[in-house]
Amino acid sequence: MSSSNVSYTLRYFDTIGFAESSRMLLTAAGVEWTEEHPEWPQEKPNQPHGRLPVLVEKSTDGSPDFVICESTNIERYLARTYGFLPADLKQAALQEQIRDLMSDVGNLVTGYVQIKNGEDKAELFAKFEKLLETLVKVQTKLLKDNGNTGRMFGDKLSYADIIAYGLYMNMLVSLVKFKADIVDFIKPKLTPEVVKLISTVETDPLVVKHKSRGGSLVTVVSA
Repeated sequence: MSSSNVSYTLRYFDTIGFAESSRMLLTAAGVEWTEEHPEWPQEKPNQPHGRLPVLVEKSTDGSPDFVICESTNIERYLARTYGFLPADLKQAALQEQIRDLMSDVGNLVTGYVQIKNGEDKAELFAKFEKLLETLVKVQTKLLKDNGNTGRMFGDKLSYADIIAYGLYMNMLVSLVKFKADIVDFIKPKLTPEVVKLISTVETDPLVVKHKSRGGSLVTVVSA
């Protein structure tokens, strides 16, 4: 899956956030990449949409840099380029719809930690809880239907697997500083199949070199 004629720079903040899945995809692809942490908000006007993450693809043939932004757009570009999404559009759509569901879950919990109004905060958390339960149910069915191998699709590391790991890492590690009891809230909702998914991704040879800022997610869900 590696490519020797390009290298990448990923611009993001020095945190897990919305770039963890892209970091994992770059590592799994076996490509040369580095990460930059732009001065913020000084560098805001210099980003395509005025926000992060941003991916810069540099070619050795002298071609202009290819610059894209928005986290899910970056993920899908990398996943398609390096084979973590199937070429078949229908098969790819099955994974991408799960990604969209995970995006909604992530946006709800992020909105929850950012909002200050007590009544609105409680309502948002109730929506998050309901959608999280839907997500776990959907993921568990996919995992069971795929033979309970710890993978949602096929027998190799997939885009959907990586995104799931990144989401749980963000919720169970990154957001603890905003909601101290979030681990105790989420962990009981995770099925054995989802816990196995997390372990399978973390120990996959393609991503084992990835050193997350959050450490081992397996340790968190198994404690």
